[in-house]
Amino acid sequence: MDINDLRRERATINTRVQELAALEAAGTALTAEQLAEFDQLSARFAELGATISRMEQAERMAAAAAQPVDRASQGQGANAPPAYAQPRTPAVPGARVASMAIALIAAGGIPSVAAGIAEQRGYGEDVSMALSQSSAGAGGVLVPVNLAKEIIELLRPASTVRSLGVRSYPLMNGNATIPRINGGAVVGYVGVDSDIPATEQSFDDLKLSAKKLAALVPVGNDLLRNAAAGVAVEGIVVADITGAIGAREDKAFIRDNGSGDLPKGLLSWALSGNKIPASDASTLQKVETDLNKAILCLEGANSRLLAPGWIMAPRTFRFLEALRDGNGNKVYSELAQGMLKGYPIRRTTQIPVNLGSGGDESEIYFADFGDCFIGEDGTLMIDYSKEATYKDDEGNVVSAFQRDQTLIRVITHHDFGPRHVESIAVLTAVKWGK
Repeated sequence: MDINDLRRERATINTRVQELAALEAAGTALTAEQLAEFDQLSARFAELGATISRMEQAERMAAAAAQPVDRASQGQGANAPPAYAQPRTPAVPGARVASMAIALIAAGGIPSVAAGIAEQRGYGEDVSMALSQSSAGAGGVLVPVNLAKEIIELLRPASTVRSLGVRSYPLMNGNATIPRINGGAVVGYVGVDSDIPATEQSFDDLKLSAKKLAALVPVGNDLLRNAAAGVAVEGIVVADITGAIGAREDKAFIRDNGSGDLPKGLLSWALSGNKIPASDASTLQKVETDLNKAILCLEGANSRLLAPGWIMAPRTFRFLEALRDGNGNKVYSELAQGMLKGYPIRRTTQIPVNLGSGGDESEIYFADFGDCFIGEDGTLMIDYSKEATYKDDEGNVVSAFQRDQTLIRVITHHDFGPRHVESIAVLTAVKWGK
């Protein structure tokens, strides 16, 4: 056995010891067999710890006593090019947050115990320290800002809206005020000995206030058992967390109406005059006219077009992708490169295709995302439950206990808004591709 095998065995023993300890902590008296098993596991754990400590010491001594290799004696020649050490494969971004969640689950929600598990499994000193300095409250365990930033950065490709260049802005005490110019300056030519006209600009504010987003991420307990055996599963958990948060963010930042505890999305921010009913798209000219109307809404308002882009449903995207001219050529061949009429395009199922009285309408958004902001407080809270229920994508109630799953709950706070509402256009009643 090498040192990693011994570490895995020790981690497995610790998991079983924690299970027995949890039984006793819950008021269940351990049987004679369980007490004997506890003593045997404790002795083996101590034995493994001593062995691992000696092997680690031997590794450190070997590294300290290492001598340079005589390349000529190895047949490589004195002038052979140097062989550089290869860097280790970098850890999965955001894996440390997933490791915190996995250790917390294994510890039964006790941060101090989770810190020990994180240390035993080699999750890193930062993870162990973060857990040892945390206390589980009603909202869960607080993820340090430096670790939370990894998840927030991973949301950029996971979220359609973020990927188009929306700017992040810090929320101080849950609020932020971003000034914006609301009226233009007065500028003119003047004659000799004439007064220069006053140059004034009127200002307004974009006010952002923290909205609480709670994401439930179901994780199979078999996967968590693999983590106890030393199998790297953090990347899977990270992908599930960012995917769940990213999808809900898109719905909020695109179509939520700002009522109650919800953010206000693009649809509600857009001016009524910038909401344009789409044609039936029976001809290419009609499609072109509709798309140009959306672009002209921004150009006509002197939008700076810092980072303009499109968002639409997959059904609409496929309709445009399938359009052919009279010679059979693709009308919008640039869609293959993720562009439409020279601007980036994204598709998301968070834009419905069952709107309108007939239940067959959708929407197309064109906005200057460089003029939009996501206010964030930069913190995450994680918690878990093995007994809770949740609703799946089809609205069915699922029992985590019955499915042998564990629910990871991630809580974050943010808000969304544009500096200039004129920077958003929406094509409504889009039946293209139905």
